[in-house]
Amino acid sequence: MNDTQPSPDAVEAALAPGHRVPVGRYRLDLATGRWAWSDEVFAMHGFSPGEVVPTTELVLAHKHPDDRHRVDHVLRIAAATGLPFSSVHRIIDAQGRTRTLAVTGQAKRDASGAITELTGYFIDVTAASREQAQREASASIRASAESRASIEQAKGVLMVSFGVADDEAFARLREASNQLNVPVRALAAGLVEWFADPEMTQFPTPEQVEAFLAAQVGGEDRG
Repeated sequence: MNDTQPSPDAVEAALAPGHRVPVGRYRLDLATGRWAWSDEVFAMHGFSPGEVVPTTELVLAHKHPDDRHRVDHVLRIAAATGLPFSSVHRIIDAQGRTRTLAVTGQAKRDASGAITELTGYFIDVTAASREQAQREASASIRASAESRASIEQAKGVLMVSFGVADDEAFARLREASNQLNVPVRALAAGLVEWFADPEMTQFPTPEQVEAFLAAQVGGEDRG
Protein backbone atom coordinates (compact mmCIF):
# COMPACT_ATOMS: atom_id res chain seq x y z
CA MET A 1 0.00 0.00 0.00
CA ASN A 2 1.44 3.35 -1.01
CA ASP A 3 0.50 6.79 0.11
CA THR A 4 1.28 9.60 -2.30
CA GLN A 5 4.50 8.53 -3.97
CA PRO A 6 7.76 10.34 -3.23
CA SER A 7 8.85 13.22 -5.39
CA PRO A 8 10.08 11.29 -8.44
CA ASP A 9 13.75 11.88 -7.74
CA ALA A 10 14.09 13.09 -4.16
CA VAL A 11 14.05 9.77 -2.31
CA GLU A 12 16.11 7.98 -4.96
CA ALA A 13 18.65 10.81 -4.84
CA ALA A 14 18.74 10.67 -1.05
CA LEU A 15 19.40 6.94 -1.03
CA ALA A 16 21.91 6.93 -3.91
CA PRO A 17 25.44 5.72 -3.23
CA GLY A 18 27.60 8.47 -1.77
CA HIS A 19 24.70 10.20 -0.03
CA ARG A 20 24.41 9.87 3.73
CA VAL A 21 20.95 10.69 5.00
CA PRO A 22 19.46 10.29 8.47
CA VAL A 23 17.67 6.95 8.81
CA GLY A 24 15.98 5.80 12.01
CA ARG A 25 13.91 2.86 13.17
CA TYR A 26 10.53 2.93 14.87
CA ARG A 27 8.09 0.48 16.39
CA LEU A 28 4.44 1.22 17.10
CA ASP A 29 2.58 -0.84 19.70
CA LEU A 30 -0.99 -0.80 18.41
CA ALA A 31 -2.47 -1.80 21.77
CA THR A 32 -1.01 1.18 23.65
CA GLY A 33 -0.37 3.69 20.88
CA ARG A 34 3.21 4.00 22.17
CA TRP A 35 6.09 4.37 19.76
CA ALA A 36 9.69 3.31 20.22
CA TRP A 37 12.07 5.59 18.35
CA SER A 38 15.76 5.25 17.62
CA ASP A 39 17.89 8.31 18.42
CA GLU A 40 17.75 9.38 14.77
CA VAL A 41 13.95 9.64 14.81
CA PHE A 42 14.05 11.80 17.96
CA ALA A 43 16.51 14.07 16.16
CA MET A 44 14.31 14.28 13.04
CA HIS A 45 11.49 15.55 15.24
CA GLY A 46 13.74 18.06 16.97
CA PHE A 47 14.12 16.24 20.29
CA SER A 48 17.01 14.82 22.25
CA PRO A 49 16.82 11.03 22.70
CA GLY A 50 14.29 10.22 25.43
CA GLU A 51 13.20 13.85 25.81
CA VAL A 52 9.56 12.94 25.09
CA VAL A 53 7.46 9.80 25.12
CA PRO A 54 6.42 9.20 21.51
CA THR A 55 2.72 8.49 21.09
CA THR A 56 0.48 8.45 18.06
CA GLU A 57 -1.00 11.75 19.23
CA LEU A 58 2.46 13.31 19.40
CA VAL A 59 3.45 11.88 16.03
CA LEU A 60 0.33 13.25 14.33
CA ALA A 61 0.67 16.60 16.12
CA HIS A 62 4.01 17.10 14.40
CA LYS A 63 2.72 16.26 10.94
CA HIS A 64 2.27 19.21 8.63
CA PRO A 65 -1.40 20.30 8.83
CA ASP A 66 -1.87 19.65 5.12
CA ASP A 67 -0.49 16.11 5.43
CA ARG A 68 -1.83 15.05 8.85
CA HIS A 69 -5.12 13.48 7.75
CA ARG A 70 -3.41 11.59 4.94
CA VAL A 71 -0.78 10.11 7.28
CA ASP A 72 -3.39 9.16 9.87
CA HIS A 73 -5.34 7.36 7.13
CA VAL A 74 -2.24 5.43 6.04
CA LEU A 75 -1.53 4.29 9.59
CA ARG A 76 -5.13 3.21 10.17
CA ILE A 77 -5.23 1.20 6.95
CA ALA A 78 -1.91 -0.45 7.77
CA ALA A 79 -3.08 -1.33 11.27
CA ALA A 80 -6.32 -2.78 9.90
CA THR A 81 -4.92 -4.73 6.95
CA GLY A 82 -1.33 -5.54 7.89
CA LEU A 83 -0.18 -4.56 4.41
CA PRO A 84 3.28 -3.02 3.95
CA PHE A 85 3.07 0.73 3.52
CA SER A 86 5.08 3.79 2.57
CA SER A 87 4.47 7.50 2.91
CA VAL A 88 6.29 10.72 2.12
CA HIS A 89 5.09 13.72 4.05
CA ARG A 90 6.15 16.85 5.88
CA ILE A 91 6.51 17.36 9.60
CA ILE A 92 7.02 20.42 11.77
CA ASP A 93 9.76 19.60 14.26
CA ALA A 94 10.02 20.87 17.85
CA GLN A 95 11.93 23.94 16.64
CA GLY A 96 9.28 24.82 14.07
CA ARG A 97 11.31 23.66 11.08
CA THR A 98 9.62 21.85 8.20
CA ARG A 99 11.17 18.52 7.26
CA THR A 100 10.24 15.95 4.63
CA LEU A 101 10.27 12.34 5.78
CA ALA A 102 9.90 9.11 3.88
CA VAL A 103 8.39 6.37 6.04
CA THR A 104 8.18 2.67 5.32
CA GLY A 105 6.67 -0.02 7.48
CA GLN A 106 5.13 -3.42 7.85
CA ALA A 107 2.92 -5.15 10.37
CA LYS A 108 3.80 -7.82 12.89
CA ARG A 109 1.31 -10.38 14.14
CA ASP A 110 1.04 -12.45 17.27
CA ALA A 111 0.59 -16.22 17.43
CA SER A 112 -3.13 -15.87 16.75
CA GLY A 113 -2.52 -13.79 13.62
CA ALA A 114 -3.71 -10.53 15.15
CA ILE A 115 -1.81 -7.40 14.07
CA THR A 116 0.06 -6.07 17.10
CA GLU A 117 2.82 -3.79 15.83
CA LEU A 118 3.93 -1.63 12.95
CA THR A 119 7.68 -1.42 12.46
CA GLY A 120 9.88 0.29 9.92
CA TYR A 121 12.06 3.25 9.11
CA PHE A 122 11.95 7.03 8.96
CA ILE A 123 14.23 8.54 6.29
CA ASP A 124 14.89 12.28 6.35
CA VAL A 125 14.83 13.37 2.70
CA THR A 126 14.54 17.10 3.45
CA ALA A 127 17.82 18.04 1.80
CA ALA A 128 17.17 15.91 -1.28
CA SER A 129 13.65 17.34 -1.62
CA ARG A 130 15.02 20.87 -1.33
CA GLU A 131 17.69 20.17 -3.94
CA GLN A 132 15.08 18.64 -6.24
CA ALA A 133 12.83 21.69 -5.81
CA GLN A 134 15.76 23.97 -6.60
CA ARG A 135 16.57 21.97 -9.71
CA GLU A 136 12.96 22.14 -10.85
CA ALA A 137 12.83 25.89 -10.15
CA SER A 138 16.06 26.42 -12.08
CA ALA A 139 14.73 24.38 -14.99
CA SER A 140 11.52 26.41 -14.94
CA ILE A 141 13.48 29.67 -14.95
CA ARG A 142 15.65 28.47 -17.82
CA ALA A 143 12.59 27.35 -19.79
CA SER A 144 10.93 30.72 -19.14
CA ALA A 145 14.04 32.57 -20.29
CA GLU A 146 14.26 30.43 -23.43
CA SER A 147 10.59 31.03 -24.17
CA ARG A 148 11.03 34.76 -23.68
CA ALA A 149 14.04 34.77 -26.00
CA SER A 150 12.05 32.95 -28.70
CA ILE A 151 9.18 35.41 -28.36
CA GLU A 152 11.54 38.38 -28.69
CA GLN A 153 13.17 36.85 -31.76
CA ALA A 154 9.80 36.08 -33.31
CA LYS A 155 8.66 39.64 -32.66
CA GLY A 156 11.79 40.85 -34.47
CA VAL A 157 10.91 38.78 -37.51
CA LEU A 158 7.39 40.23 -37.56
CA MET A 159 8.63 43.79 -37.00
CA VAL A 160 10.95 43.58 -40.03
CA SER A 161 8.51 41.64 -42.23
CA PHE A 162 5.54 43.91 -41.66
CA GLY A 163 7.34 47.12 -40.77
CA VAL A 164 5.50 47.39 -37.47
CA ALA A 165 6.45 48.39 -33.93
CA ASP A 166 7.14 46.03 -31.05
CA ASP A 167 3.62 46.13 -29.60
CA GLU A 168 1.91 45.44 -32.92
CA ALA A 169 4.31 42.58 -33.67
CA PHE A 170 3.40 40.94 -30.39
CA ALA A 171 -0.30 41.58 -31.02
CA ARG A 172 -0.02 39.75 -34.35
CA LEU A 173 1.78 36.86 -32.68
CA ARG A 174 -0.84 36.62 -29.95
CA GLU A 175 -3.71 36.82 -32.47
CA ALA A 176 -2.23 33.94 -34.46
CA SER A 177 -1.72 32.02 -31.22
CA ASN A 178 -5.40 32.42 -30.35
CA GLN A 179 -6.55 31.42 -33.83
CA LEU A 180 -4.39 28.30 -33.87
CA ASN A 181 -5.06 27.50 -30.20
CA VAL A 182 -1.29 27.20 -29.74
CA PRO A 183 0.65 28.81 -26.86
CA VAL A 184 2.48 31.99 -27.86
CA ARG A 185 5.81 30.50 -26.79
CA ALA A 186 5.28 27.43 -29.02
CA LEU A 187 4.26 29.54 -32.00
CA ALA A 188 7.23 31.85 -31.46
CA ALA A 189 9.65 28.91 -31.19
CA GLY A 190 8.22 27.43 -34.38
CA LEU A 191 8.54 30.74 -36.21
CA VAL A 192 12.16 31.16 -35.10
CA GLU A 193 12.98 27.57 -36.09
CA TRP A 194 11.39 28.10 -39.51
CA PHE A 195 13.21 31.39 -40.00
CA ALA A 196 16.56 29.81 -38.98
CA ASP A 197 16.21 26.94 -41.47
CA PRO A 198 19.38 26.77 -43.62
CA GLU A 199 17.18 26.66 -46.72
CA MET A 200 15.81 30.10 -45.83
CA THR A 201 18.38 32.05 -47.85
CA GLN A 202 16.64 35.43 -47.69
CA PHE A 203 14.37 37.25 -45.32
CA PRO A 204 10.81 35.95 -45.66
CA THR A 205 8.26 38.13 -47.38
CA PRO A 206 5.16 39.31 -45.50
CA GLU A 207 3.15 36.79 -47.52
CA GLN A 208 5.40 33.94 -46.41
CA VAL A 209 5.11 34.99 -42.79
CA GLU A 210 1.35 35.31 -43.11
CA ALA A 211 1.23 31.80 -44.58
CA PHE A 212 3.29 30.47 -41.69
CA LEU A 213 1.06 32.11 -39.10
CA ALA A 214 -2.00 30.66 -40.80
CA ALA A 215 -0.64 27.10 -40.68
CA GLN A 216 -0.99 24.71 -37.77
CA VAL A 217 2.31 24.47 -35.89
CA GLY A 218 3.85 21.05 -36.55
CA GLY A 219 1.23 20.39 -39.19
CA GLU A 220 1.43 21.73 -42.74
CA ASP A 221 4.68 22.03 -44.63
CA ARG A 222 6.24 25.41 -43.90
CA GLY A 223 8.86 25.31 -46.63
